[in-house]
Amino acid sequence: MTESQAPRIHRPPIVVLGVQQNDPPYRLVEIAGELAGKAHSVLDVIEIAREVGLDDVDLDDPDVVRWVGGDKFTWTSFWPPNRAHREHRS
Repeated sequence: MTESQAPRIHRPPIVVLGVQQNDPPYRLVEIAGELAGKAHSVLDVIEIAREVGLDDVDLDDPDVVRWVGGDKFTWTSFWPPNRAHREHRS
């Protein structure tokens, strides 16, 4: 197989990584393979993109944004379970 026949792997310019436990939780945002910032909501993702010159980002386009560990609506983590929740059940 020649290089021109090989399948190409497309990496969207924006990658939003999984939720990080913190108060409040956040997601790291990479743009062009570089860490670009910390987002607490989709508005932060848009703002980070604008800061590097990407205007009018379509967050639903998988060719533009890759969501890791959830989608644009995932801003909290359900695992590991909240300690207070486990104590309440005991």
